[in-house]
Amino acid sequence: MVKFLHCADLHLDSPFASKQFLSPNILKDVENSAYESFKSSVDLALREEVDFMLICGDLFDAENRTLKAEVFLKQQFERLNKEQIFVYIIHGNHDPLSDSLISDWPQNVTVFSNQVETYQTITKNGEKVYLHGFSYQQNESYENKIDDYPTSDSHSVINIGLLHGTYSKSGVSDRYTEFRLEDLNAKLYHYWALGHIHKRDQLNDLPQIHYPGNIQGRHFNEQGEKGCLIVEGDYVSLKTRFVPTQFIRFESAVIETDQIGQHHLYDIIQAFKDSVRPQGRAFYRLRIDVSGDERIDPQTLIQLNEMITEYEENEHHFVLIDELSVHYTEIEKSSIINEFSQEMLAQDDLFENALNDLYMNPKTSRYLNNFTDLDRKALITRAEEIIDAELKGGH
Repeated sequence: MVKFLHCADLHLDSPFASKQFLSPNILKDVENSAYESFKSSVDLALREEVDFMLICGDLFDAENRTLKAEVFLKQQFERLNKEQIFVYIIHGNHDPLSDSLISDWPQNVTVFSNQVETYQTITKNGEKVYLHGFSYQQNESYENKIDDYPTSDSHSVINIGLLHGTYSKSGVSDRYTEFRLEDLNAKLYHYWALGHIHKRDQLNDLPQIHYPGNIQGRHFNEQGEKGCLIVEGDYVSLKTRFVPTQFIRFESAVIETDQIGQHHLYDIIQAFKDSVRPQGRAFYRLRIDVSGDERIDPQTLIQLNEMITEYEENEHHFVLIDELSVHYTEIEKSSIINEFSQEMLAQDDLFENALNDLYMNPKTSRYLNNFTDLDRKALITRAEEIIDAELKGGH
């Protein structure tokens, strides 16, 4: 049996941009979010008593990593070392190998070089596992080294490939170390631990090929839960389990209402925030869908935006509305028109009453004859067109 943790794309010290002014407390949480998420990942590895941890690229957000980030990682690796949990690292396009890279990691840490290498590790049950991978030497690596990965010659010994790269069918523009599934499958490995794409994705079942996504979202293009994978099993079957570790979430939500009073809008937004607060710290892109003819005054929206951000710094789990927008839903035209048409066709007196004014007017009465059902339907159809135009704001 083997049990390991697979994570990638830590991006420690990644910059953050907000449309709101952030209080010192919230700003501190944001700056520490990736650190807190990785610490939670290490906590998870210790709780699960894994055999080893795989980190598949981009530990740092830039080649010039900070001393704070290096010291932090060393402390976390020491925690794992005390419990004899090994750490295997490949570097990616954001943190390529360099002369400034720290070299005195604890003895449980192995960093792959810029050439494909193979390491053997022994699980707590005494089983052998082979790990294959390489690190980027430059921040832009388009070199395909898949051919350099050795093909497994033993199905009964678990082989795992580590790779920071781009799946050929993904929609991203930066095609670093592009690969095809058939190339990975041809290596006959039991698991491929991928990095680089920040969205969690399983590309294949047998063998299992996974992107765990990044451990902490940084903006609204990285929404939802973020974390790592726990992988457990043997050479016959490996099972994966996603565990969220993010410190802060980025989310989008929609609130529907037919009232635009400032106090009402404030109350429904506060109620929304209270409903999602138990899920943890979060930035929200919130849209209010307003039905009806009334419009929210721009000044009211500005004041509302200021009101809903107050006091969040005092909350243990802040919920910050970083973007607030209003969308006006169209009046349901079809139901109005259908109701009008059905009543006009079903009730003769309604139709006749509608024409009375025309009959009583000497200028128009001479043009009116007794209408047949066909004439009546034609008039109603024309009326429908006029109503539709009016509802759309036409003339």
